[in-house]
Amino acid sequence: MFLHIEHFEFKGGYSLKVRFNNGIEKDVDLSNELYGEVFEPLKDESYFRKAFLNRDTNTIEWPNGADFAPEFLFEIGKEVRRSA
Repeated sequence: MFLHIEHFEFKGGYSLKVRFNNGIEKDVDLSNELYGEVFEPLKDESYFRKAFLNRDTNTIEWPNGADFAPEFLFEIGKEVRRSA
């Protein structure tokens, strides 16, 4: 199964809560991943918060075209435990 992002929300700083198409939710901290020319603008928190879900690519993207593969976000994320 290919991973897609179904929904995300901002948690503060450079952290996102992401729900994948396999039903798993993860907290993803991108603070250590914002390096390189395309990701440099994302270090500005107000720009970071301009992220949107691109329905064509099924991942989170920014206005400058920066994005992260869903598989990468899944790999670095920490699973959110659901309360019973």
